[in-house]
Amino acid sequence: MNSQLPAPQSSRAKVVFFIWNNLPRVMLLAMVILIIIFKGMITKRSDQIAEEKAAAISQEKPPVNVVTLVLSPTSIQDRINLPGSIEPWTHLKLLAKTRGTVTEVLVTEGDTVKRGDPIAMIENDDYRINLDRAQAAYNLAKVEFKRDQSIYTKGMIPTADLDAKKTRVQTTKADFENAQLQYSRCTITAPMDGIIQRLDAKVGLLLSTADPVAEILKIDRLKAVIGIPESDVNAVRQLDTVTITIQALNDKKVVARKHFLSSAPETIARLYNLELEIDNSDGRILPGMFVRADIIKAKVDNAIIVPFYSVISRNDEQFVFVEQNGIAKKRIVHLGIMEKWMVEIVDGLQDRDKLIVEGHRDVENEQNIKVVKAISDRKELIL
Repeated sequence: MNSQLPAPQSSRAKVVFFIWNNLPRVMLLAMVILIIIFKGMITKRSDQIAEEKAAAISQEKPPVNVVTLVLSPTSIQDRINLPGSIEPWTHLKLLAKTRGTVTEVLVTEGDTVKRGDPIAMIENDDYRINLDRAQAAYNLAKVEFKRDQSIYTKGMIPTADLDAKKTRVQTTKADFENAQLQYSRCTITAPMDGIIQRLDAKVGLLLSTADPVAEILKIDRLKAVIGIPESDVNAVRQLDTVTITIQALNDKKVVARKHFLSSAPETIARLYNLELEIDNSDGRILPGMFVRADIIKAKVDNAIIVPFYSVISRNDEQFVFVEQNGIAKKRIVHLGIMEKWMVEIVDGLQDRDKLIVEGHRDVENEQNIKVVKAISDRKELIL
């Protein structure tokens, strides 16, 4: 006898037959769905309980006294302040151009000289004698050449003789001019305007060619030399002027014009020399004085800025607290450039927000607070 049930013929019978054969699977699927639904309900309820508990705890805590700052847009500058020193615009070492004994020194150290002013005299007897001899030879050569020219026109001397006389005129003239030059070098003059920094020439001193005579500084125009770190070179390239402070002159501020930025580091510290041109017409600024250069790398207008100490860093995020209707609200912020103790907020705050600047480290998000002082001017902040 065949034990298998006959296959159902009607639609209803087919459905019942399918459910009966797949009943374990259907029950398992239903249990899985119920478990997922119950788990979601439990998680949601747990979150609600946690929020209610946190709110209850917050309400139980007494309000924290805070000070707020009303934010308003302003400008902020990214600047660096670097040391430097004053150097003369030109530092010239004056050397002897001829040999001889110094017979007279006409200046002293510290004197101001103009270009062409005599500084020292060298014994010139030998050079004067040579000059007289060269002049006599040149005069004779000119007379002989002029005489032979008239004879040559009559055909009495050959062309070669006239050419020789002409050449003699030229060579004696060169000797005469050289003697004049050597004689003039017996008077040592200043090649530029400046101040005598050092005087090596002394009466009775025998000078040879290229021996030092004096050092002259040009200081009616000066240069401030500032060492620029490699990281700031690109920003400095864009500058035209820099404000410097001269400490020796009661922190006098001077606007200096950029003159030169070295293309390679000048020291083992890898600093690039920035030379700034300074007008020193009154002569108050002296070489060797120390300065500080206030270099503005970037400027942002209409920026929201806050005290740097009001920003809290925790768990790889930076945030602040603002006051809204007596409640502390946490705001994630992104920082920009910094100037002194103020920092730019690129994102996270806006105009008229009430930033908590004191007491912010004692509050939590959504906690009740009490504003004991509201500041609208950043100058009122006390560091």
